[in-house]
Amino acid sequence: MSDFRQDFLKFALEQEVLKFGEFTTKAGRQSPYFFNAGLFNDGNGILQLARFYADAIIASGVEFDMLFGPAYKGIILAAATSMALAEKGINVPIAYNRKEAKDHGEGGVLVGSPVKGKVLIIDDVISAGTSVRESVKLIENEGAIPAGVVIALDRMEKGTAETSAVQEVQHQYGLPVVSIANLKDLLAMLGGDVSLQTYLDSVQDYRDRYGVDY
Repeated sequence: MSDFRQDFLKFALEQEVLKFGEFTTKAGRQSPYFFNAGLFNDGNGILQLARFYADAIIASGVEFDMLFGPAYKGIILAAATSMALAEKGINVPIAYNRKEAKDHGEGGVLVGSPVKGKVLIIDDVISAGTSVRESVKLIENEGAIPAGVVIALDRMEKGTAETSAVQEVQHQYGLPVVSIANLKDLLAMLGGDVSLQTYLDSVQDYRDRYGVDY
């Protein structure tokens, strides 16, 4: 596990974005862990999160010309990530969408830089894939090319079928999905930290029951 992935999970734990216990997912499953990127909600938390996004993007090797942030969570993520990339000498434009078209001023649903070239979508998670679907349509309508999707955590678990939500996006759109960390990284962290090993068996059991391997 590369350092930034381990550092990200530890930071998420410190910020109580990542928690262990008994939680019910949207799918009605009893999960031994909970992750909510929306709880990165202060200056330092968002700054560190953005730097992890930048690390994951650079490590992936995905080629892109600009960032796109789907409303609403993706907007701040794309903006912060663009600043973190700029710190590393990679200055790229960003754009985002409104939920409803504006009928005055500049109008339309897109805000920011003109959407063109290879566009990297920045979001927190992929669940039903709705945000990705809407983003791909907006990008293609502008004549640009979706380059991939970047998320914080890939839970690597079955969706409505035998594949994960991430795999469904990859198969449907042929896009790479980059995550800062995934369930394998989480298990590696639990196994390597004595103070966290008490959670290892329950997370492994959950993965055995609902997990998808890739």
